[in-house]
Amino acid sequence: MSVRIIATGGTFDKEYNELTGELFFTKTHLTEVLNQGRCKLPVKITPLMLIDSLYMQDKEREKILKACKAAKEKNIVITHGTDTMEITAQYLGCKVTGKTIVLTGAMIPYKFGSSDGLFNLASALSFAQALKPGVYVAMNGKLFTYDNVRKNKGRGIFEKKK
Repeated sequence: MSVRIIATGGTFDKEYNELTGELFFTKTHLTEVLNQGRCKLPVKITPLMLIDSLYMQDKEREKILKACKAAKEKNIVITHGTDTMEITAQYLGCKVTGKTIVLTGAMIPYKFGSSDGLFNLASALSFAQALKPGVYVAMNGKLFTYDNVRKNKGRGIFEKKK
C-alpha cells in the first residue's frame, strides 16, 4: 500500500526570513521530513500549491478535490494550513467517496525546529492506512471526522464542534 501526500502549503511549509521577519514559501519540506523520520512507507508526493490557508478559496479546494479523485491511491494525506483546514475537510467530505483522506498541518513551521508538523504528519500517515474510507482531520494526536471539527483559535487547538 502506498499513500499519496498532497501538499497545499500552510504553516508546515513556511520558512522564516530573519532579516524582515516575514514567513514565506519556497518548496514543500515533505521529503526532508519523511527522511528525517526514517519513513519506510511508500509515499508519492504531489506539491499542488503552496499558499497560506487564509487565502484558500473554493477554486483551490476544487483543485484539491480533483487531485484526490485523480490519485490512484485510496489513502491520501493532505498537508494544509490550520486556519481553514476544517472548511476544506467539509468541502471534500461531501464530495469524495471510496478513499481515506486525512488532512493535517502544523501550528509551528517545520523550519523552526520545534514544529508539531512532524508528529502530525506521522499520525496522519498512520490514520490514512488504518481508517475506513472518509475524510478526517488529524492534529496533535487527535482524530476528527470532517463534519465534527473546529479550530479553537483562542486555545490554539482542534476540537470537536459538538
